Amino acid sequence: MQIDFSILRHFVHYGCHLLVPFAFGKLFWKEHWRNASLIMLGTMLIDLDHLFADPIFDPNRCSLGFHPLHTIWAGLIYVALLVIPSWKWRAVALGFLWHLATDGIDCWLYQIGTT
Repeated sequence: MQIDFSILRHFVHYGCHLLVPFAFGKLFWKEHWRNASLIMLGTMLIDLDHLFADPIFDPNRCSLGFHPLHTIWAGLIYVALLVIPSWKWRAVALGFLWHLATDGIDCWLYQIGTT
């Protein structure tokens, strides 16, 4: 039995978006892990910038560099948020950065799946 690579790709992509924030919450903010995890899940709102694209959803499009909140400039702002001395802002920053990393992994998996 062979699993279609695109199905595996989507499981990895959405698993990284929806499960890893809980691991990060437990790892970095033991006292506030639930709230930190929910804050990081909330950073999925970064995908609202997809509403400005045509088509809105394209499973074969790499989000990085295409959508305004998925650019290197936005990423630099997310890195800058890490210096704010608040666990909440750091959770926001890590959530945004992990989101970009997850989308990068998805782009890479798409590329190797089509070769």
